[in-house]
Amino acid sequence: MGQPSFEASNALVYVTYGAFLCVGTGVAWKFRNQSKGEFLAGNRTQTALPLALNFIASALGSGILFAYPQLATLAGVQGVVVYALSSGLPLLIFAALGPIIRRKCPEGFVLTEWTRQRYGTVAALYLSFMSLVTLFLYMVSELSAVGQVVNLLTGLDGLPVLIVQCVVTTIYTSLGGFKVSFFTDNIQGAMVMGLIVIGAIAIGVETKIDTSLIESSGLTKPNLLGWQLVYILPVAILTNDFFLSHFWLRTFASKTDKDLWRGVCGAVAGVVVIITLVGSTGLIAAWAGIWPGPPDAPVDGSVVFFALLQQLPNWVVGVVLVMSVTLSTAAFDSFQSAMVTSASNDLFRNRLNIWWIRLGVVLVMIPVVVIAIRAPSILQIYLISDMVSAATIPVLVVVGGLGGLFTVFLFGTVYYGDAKLGAELMLLKQGLFTADWGAFGAFVAAPVGGLLWGFGALGLRLGIQYVRAKAKGERFNGLDRPVAVGEPQLVDAEAGGDGGFVDDSESSFDTPGISKSTGKFF
Repeated sequence: MGQPSFEASNALVYVTYGAFLCVGTGVAWKFRNQSKGEFLAGNRTQTALPLALNFIASALGSGILFAYPQLATLAGVQGVVVYALSSGLPLLIFAALGPIIRRKCPEGFVLTEWTRQRYGTVAALYLSFMSLVTLFLYMVSELSAVGQVVNLLTGLDGLPVLIVQCVVTTIYTSLGGFKVSFFTDNIQGAMVMGLIVIGAIAIGVETKIDTSLIESSGLTKPNLLGWQLVYILPVAILTNDFFLSHFWLRTFASKTDKDLWRGVCGAVAGVVVIITLVGSTGLIAAWAGIWPGPPDAPVDGSVVFFALLQQLPNWVVGVVLVMSVTLSTAAFDSFQSAMVTSASNDLFRNRLNIWWIRLGVVLVMIPVVVIAIRAPSILQIYLISDMVSAATIPVLVVVGGLGGLFTVFLFGTVYYGDAKLGAELMLLKQGLFTADWGAFGAFVAAPVGGLLWGFGALGLRLGIQYVRAKAKGERFNGLDRPVAVGEPQLVDAEAGGDGGFVDDSESSFDTPGISKSTGKFF
């Protein structure tokens, strides 16, 4: 039976947290005299390797031990490959768009600041609200996941674990801000990669595969769900990544565009490998005869990873336990730092004193813990966030986002012939892995509907502007190219520069993150 003793389990969990607390507070003490701008972000300070480790640590969490193995039992090898690629490849969008957005809005360090500069305050506040809600949901799901993981691996009560995690990360994040989160993520990212390798080798060596089950399981064959996920997962994960401010903070933190590309490409490779290894445990459990289990004691797909570990030696479970705590801590402090930076920048325009910001880190933990204790399915939380992002991101305007969700409702009502089921489809209450086309249709309706409503609003607004211009005898300028107010100047590489863009505002942290202009949509 693969479960460490009560004493060993407590030691592994709380010594790991204690180590991160010591490292985090030590780094925070080193940066105790940093400015407000340095507390919130770290523009143009990081090279490729730290960026790669940070993107890996921020992209994962202990929840991967539930979702990915479960998908393997449902969609087989095809599902594992699609999920791994869909989780890793969307990170490339930050390398592609980051340099462009940084040139347009060099003062900023989150996407919402560029949105304010380009589309105006209303669009920025809408995106900010969605980003903050998404980060909050991710924090809730991460705490809920780590509590369940520790309970399943050791039998310990998960409540003290998630409270301790909140206390540890809150202490060093509130004291040191972004720099501490970035530094600890370097350590945690490296630890996760090492522990994953050790765990994978141990599972491969210790687990006995019944080769006769490989063909009969059907998990090596393509299936309908696997083909549906080829579309659903890239759309859901790519659009949702835009809401996650901790990715944008790390994008703006890259020292050069080349560092950003190298760091993101390294992170993509790391994430794909890690997720493939974790997801493959679902396949291994099936081929080892552990899943679906005997008829009188069936094994649920969501806990198949832990059912597999029960067949392995205690030390393997210990390695996975430390890895889980590390994964969760790395993701959680990134969410905390990103939420505080986003709220300070978007809602208070970075005018708050740094001590009020630190207090905000502490206060936001109270509702997170309360909801995490009562949280329903972890996957359900992610799916709600994915649906909202799929409707919002394609056009990045309020009408498009709300219209996309309304289109999902219309599709569900027509498809199921029931308005109630149509409303439930917006929340994906039936889950992602259904036997029909409901979830697939929802993820088609959300972005397509968002685009249609967005272009409809564009047509209406341009029509009103045209009529007003004609009535006043003025030139119609609704389709003019937006004026780039305060756009940074290009530096000639032959004149001693690096061939990039510079702007004096980047070197000043007196008003960090604030662009010099506010735009209007169209």
